[in-house]
Amino acid sequence: MGKNIIVSNRLPLQIEVHNNTPKISPSVGGLATGMKSVHRDGESLWVGWSGMTEESISDSLRPAIEEAIQKANCALVPLTEHEVENFYLGHSNKSIWPLFHYFLEFCQFDKADWLVYKQANEKFAEVVLANYQEGDVIWVHDYQLLLLPALLRKALPNACIGFFLHIPFPSFEIFRVYPWREELLTGILGADLVGVHTYDYERHFLSSVKRLLRHEVKYNEVYHEGRITRVDSFPMGIDYDKFHQAALTHAQQKEAEKSELQKRLDSHLESNESSKLILAIDRLDYTKGIAGRIKAFEFFLNKYPEYKEKVRLVMLAVPSRSNVRQYKLLKKETDELVGRVNGKYATVSWTPIWYFYRSLPFDNLIDLYTSSDVAMITPVRDGMNLVAKEYVATRTDKTGVLILSEMAGAAKELNKALLVNPSDTEALADALQTALEMPIGEQVSRNSSLQKRIQRYSVTRWAESFMQALLKAHEQRQPHTAKKIGPTALQKMTTHFAEANKRLVFLDYDGTLSPFHDNPEMATPNDEVLRTLQKIQRMPNTHLVIISGRDRDTLGTWFRNLPFQLVAEHGVFVRSAEGVWTGSDQLRNDWMEHIRPVLQTFVDRTPGTFIEEKKHALAWHYRKTDPELAQKRVVELNTLLNSLIPDNLKILDGNKVIEIVHNKTNKGAAATQILADWPADFVMAIGDDVTDEDMFVELPSGSWTVKVGFQKTEASYCVSDTDEVASLLKALAEVI
Repeated sequence: MGKNIIVSNRLPLQIEVHNNTPKISPSVGGLATGMKSVHRDGESLWVGWSGMTEESISDSLRPAIEEAIQKANCALVPLTEHEVENFYLGHSNKSIWPLFHYFLEFCQFDKADWLVYKQANEKFAEVVLANYQEGDVIWVHDYQLLLLPALLRKALPNACIGFFLHIPFPSFEIFRVYPWREELLTGILGADLVGVHTYDYERHFLSSVKRLLRHEVKYNEVYHEGRITRVDSFPMGIDYDKFHQAALTHAQQKEAEKSELQKRLDSHLESNESSKLILAIDRLDYTKGIAGRIKAFEFFLNKYPEYKEKVRLVMLAVPSRSNVRQYKLLKKETDELVGRVNGKYATVSWTPIWYFYRSLPFDNLIDLYTSSDVAMITPVRDGMNLVAKEYVATRTDKTGVLILSEMAGAAKELNKALLVNPSDTEALADALQTALEMPIGEQVSRNSSLQKRIQRYSVTRWAESFMQALLKAHEQRQPHTAKKIGPTALQKMTTHFAEANKRLVFLDYDGTLSPFHDNPEMATPNDEVLRTLQKIQRMPNTHLVIISGRDRDTLGTWFRNLPFQLVAEHGVFVRSAEGVWTGSDQLRNDWMEHIRPVLQTFVDRTPGTFIEEKKHALAWHYRKTDPELAQKRVVELNTLLNSLIPDNLKILDGNKVIEIVHNKTNKGAAATQILADWPADFVMAIGDDVTDEDMFVELPSGSWTVKVGFQKTEASYCVSDTDEVASLLKALAEVI
């Protein structure tokens, strides 16, 4: 087992320079804490940016900084001022951040920023690759590095790569606005496992993958590029013991040991037996609902005037991205709102809002958590929100009430909190009144449940569960039973082909010889493939068969003057190499007039679908429609058809198509008959669909059966796509 390589935008370090001497201390953020179990001394490497641009590091300082970073088991990604401005402050926080938090009005889609974002991701990839050794496990974090998994996958096809998104993934209708959406999704899918905080984010991501990339998605697995990427939710926790123990220690403080902040808090609480403190802690960010919370508090004081001079809102806003325009405007708005409320309601002895615009040390946070009767955490959109969990963890006597926004990821776990819509001002005010009046017994009951959850699923458990799932996903990334055709298998195949006395080759058409097309009529065979097929057919004692679900007129037109045997409609009609068609014209098709209206109803209800009518079959194609709607309609149609069709018919659930055919019709029976007429000691069959599985099963042992794609199959081998099929056939054509 190799080392763990953690990759994030920032290293888990803080660098301060005093008297031309760097001082490096560990960060105390959620990610740095959470990754302690993964980032162990000597067993891991953390790759990221130091927080200092290349221009700000003098030549004299650089060796000392690099040495200190290396001692901390970290590797530095050097970023210039230009890259920080355009990659981090630019594209990451002016495009991806507002989009993923549903603030379309703040999005700036600048092509120059996007190019620098790509460039920065490539820099991170270079540093990871320079430090990677076979067997290492790579875990990439967050929205700044969405392209990195695919960059690493390209260089390291067999590496174990995980990715975790710490912010929400938006709904498809929001994400589709992003100009480089396909590239971003492809970047994420380079990972073996994609982790998010909640099932909603997982569902949104998979929906975008299905709709934009058109990849096959089964449950929480994406099939693409010969691999499977698994997507799952892992709600991030906190270091429960750290916060709980700090609160216990805090409760035992003597008066002389208390901080000035704690004394001020005590003073308010002791001023009146009915005095209460309401706590709000956030980064100063437009996603946190700060302005709405202040307005709700103002509404509360108007609606419930009896609480004037009894309650105080203690609001801590940690500075964030203060040089970005939206954040400057938010700071101005917050200052004005606080000033308005305090100016309107303050008395000589009472200020409604205590407003702190700064960071506070850990001990002061504990002061606030343990002293506050209510925590009001109301973001308009938040990936998780760990502050809500920290507050609950510090309630050692299990009193206190958490008011939590429904839009925070934490709301999925903390359902015993008072959940509110942060956009509903009156509901927020009413929730505040409910919290202040909540009986002690109910508070204890709610917090007991919340603490059990938070304690059980800590940040360490989060990291460990993700790593376990990542290793499992990596092991199972190719769960199909077929082996990929590599150089050894190809050599063995071509040798068998060359030495055989008689050769028989079965080839499906759509998805095998030609890629799928939204309009099936446009999926005509290309000239290069046709030349290869003709070359194989001209070989002595070689018989080539195109075996397809297509109708005979289409196949007959496409291969009109070519000496291939053709099998149409899964075996209903057969054309000899000489061009003579035979088939089951005696099969009745009067059933079609009863089924056609049913299919037409589904066409009417499902935009983008259409009916293909063959001599003895009907097919409902849904390749062009919305994948999620199609999934629903497929279930409906299958249920309805199973109740309608007679015993002599069957339903074929193929690749983006549902087909109704005769029971006796299948490629396996057709291939068996041809093999009886043309006994061969080299038999090959290549196909991509469930309809080809009958052929794989019926052909004799020792046949070369090849599945196009990476779904579970009865075939012995597999290839990625039609390009690999073309290469394989070309190799056969060049044998003799």
